[in-house]
Formats: sequence, C-alpha cells, structure tokens
Amino acid sequence: MPLVTILLVLIIVGVFLWLINSYIPMDSKIKSILNAVVVIVLVIWLLRVFGLLDAITNVRI
Repeated sequence: MPLVTILLVLIIVGVFLWLINSYIPMDSKIKSILNAVVVIVLVIWLLRVFGLLDAITNVRI
C-alpha cells in the first residue's frame, strides 16, 4: 500500500474524529471510549498494513 494512501486514511480518520468530538454533544466518557476504539483500530490496521501483525500471529509459544 502506498505511503500516500496510508497518510490520506490517517488524515481522513483524524478529521472525522475531530468533527465528532467538536460538533456532536456527548458525555466525556463516551468520547474517551470512542477515541480509544478509533486509535486501537488504527494501530491494528497499521500493523497489518506494515506486515507486523502477521509476524506476531505466527509466533508459537
């Protein structure tokens, strides 16, 4: 996946999250949970894009 595509996805998700946090009124606990879920999903996606998640899943204990 090209680096430009990765940056574009990160920018779009960041703007989307900023819009939700700024303009949709909701409790701060819900906002924290939403932000955490989005960050976790993005980290997992980035690990899969760079091929690190596959390497981790192939490790046997």
